Amino acid sequence: MKLYALLLSVTALFFSYSVFAAAAPADGEKLFNSNGCQSCHYTAGPAKEKTIADQLAKKGPELWYAGSKFQAPWLTAWLQDPQPIRPLAYNSLVDKNPGNHSKLAAADASQIAEFLMSLTSADVEAGVIKPKKNPKGRLIFNKKMPCGGCHQYPGRKGKIMGGMSGPSLLHAKQRLNPDWIYAYMLNPKTFKPIKMMPVFAGILSEKDMKSVSAYVANFD
Repeated sequence: MKLYALLLSVTALFFSYSVFAAAAPADGEKLFNSNGCQSCHYTAGPAKEKTIADQLAKKGPELWYAGSKFQAPWLTAWLQDPQPIRPLAYNSLVDKNPGNHSKLAAADASQIAEFLMSLTSADVEAGVIKPKKNPKGRLIFNKKMPCGGCHQYPGRKGKIMGGMSGPSLLHAKQRLNPDWIYAYMLNPKTFKPIKMMPVFAGILSEKDMKSVSAYVANFD
């Protein structure tokens, strides 16, 4: 009888947890919409852009693969104190990013982050890239494919290096999923059909792209 009662308790606990786990992303989605986030970001994938006009019509980056791109602790913290990731305004090559993204209370940020982290892409394979100081990746990043022409990155002695036309790669170690970096380099049009960054397929080998991904994923 005691065993039966224990089994009932365990079953009830598991059921309660399952319902809570299922409800949490749904609650986050409701908050996402009630805060007006959908007016700038779309969460339905795959990517829909077909033309430059489609890209220019967007007000902010797509989030339909946010769970494959970001790291949850960073995302939760960023939503509470959003600092510009792009030095320039979205879809602009001249205007400075005004840094006016809405701030969320801790509880709302946690729920919305949980919702966004539930949005994943099957094109991002887990466990492929490990962040490390990769000499070959560094050489390709700085010389062969001068990524710093568009992206900010950490230089020596804390100096910020690089250009401003692309999103910053500062703190990539805390912000980005290393496997997403590689997946994006390998097949960027899966995530952004219309983009300004070069397509590396046919220019870099998959091994070289893994080296660059590991190097970037190590940026503090």
